[in-house]
Amino acid sequence: MALSLGLAGCGKPPAAQPPPPPIVTVSTPLDREVTDWDEYTGHLVSPETANINARISGIIEAAPFKEGALVKKGDVLFIIDDRPFKADLENKQANVVKDEAQVALTKAQLSRSDDLLKKKTISQQEYDSSKAGFDQANAQLTADKAAADTSKLNLDWTRVTAPISGRVSRMYITVGNLVNGGAGQATLLTTIVSVDPMYCYVSVPERSFLKYEAYARRTKGENVRDAKIPCFMQLENEKGFPHEGTIDFIDNSVDPGTGTIQLRGVIPNPKGELTPGLFAQMRITGSGPYKTLLVPDLAVGAEQNERYLMVVEKDDTVAVRKVQLGELFGSLRSITEGLKPDERVIVNGLQLVRPGGKVTPKSAPISAEAIAALDASTSGIDTTHSSPDAPAKSEP
Repeated sequence: MALSLGLAGCGKPPAAQPPPPPIVTVSTPLDREVTDWDEYTGHLVSPETANINARISGIIEAAPFKEGALVKKGDVLFIIDDRPFKADLENKQANVVKDEAQVALTKAQLSRSDDLLKKKTISQQEYDSSKAGFDQANAQLTADKAAADTSKLNLDWTRVTAPISGRVSRMYITVGNLVNGGAGQATLLTTIVSVDPMYCYVSVPERSFLKYEAYARRTKGENVRDAKIPCFMQLENEKGFPHEGTIDFIDNSVDPGTGTIQLRGVIPNPKGELTPGLFAQMRITGSGPYKTLLVPDLAVGAEQNERYLMVVEKDDTVAVRKVQLGELFGSLRSITEGLKPDERVIVNGLQLVRPGGKVTPKSAPISAEAIAALDASTSGIDTTHSSPDAPAKSEP
């Protein structure tokens, strides 16, 4: 029995070996100079809009413009039959000539009456009658000159010209139709909207407005209305915010119901490619250039209201760093507090580690794609920028 027990004891299995430390990928923070940008949704508006109405009544003889084309101020859009207005002008001009002759006659009579009165050849009453005749002739001449001017103005209005430069709409009234002029009954012929520059209106939250005000005062000593803060704009089918402009207007009050205020960006549009009414995305700079540490955003963990990173110490143990987050630039997150430039941040394998545990770190630099997106976003022409605390994109 003793021998059997001894043989059984010799067959005891060896103690289990602990697993090796997990392999994780680590990266050191990227120390770069960046600029904050905020993105909003807005819509395009033409600075000038003109309704082209008939100012006199008549038959349209021609419409020498192409619908939907760009026109310049002063271009002829419609031609109304001018024959009645030419005849009326000639009649009024004839009355002016007749009045001028009457004025000359009464002036001569008044001059003779003045000489006769001095010689006491005529009475004061006869002199006063001559003077009244001269005054009446002058008044009639003035009235007929005004009537002639009105007739000439009506003749000029038979050529309907563009009051502004821009893109013209379709013909609402075609050639051969009778149009009406005059207040309250003028016929609408077409419309024109200016296209260069174009306005982009957005509504921004109160907090962003205060940030822009502080930035404007800090950098230029002015408010947002006068600082000409840069902005970039893109349409729904565009990328990279190719249209550059400046903020030139901000409304005079914040809407207490929505907590937003309206801003306007002026976007140059020399080729007329932008159309009023289109929805657009606009980016506005919210800071000047500043230095910050950036890490991949996927490395950031969250616990309630706190944000943290897992870092590898010199002895390859894991430690937690509570951090303050800044803006997101592409896939890289700005870290404003809680991280040192030389610390190794775990970017892959976070689910395998625990604070105080050992790991096997493998270094990997931040990808070239992430750096390219960072460079693009800091220049204001990237579509992947957002803020962790920024409000949702404002609708117009």
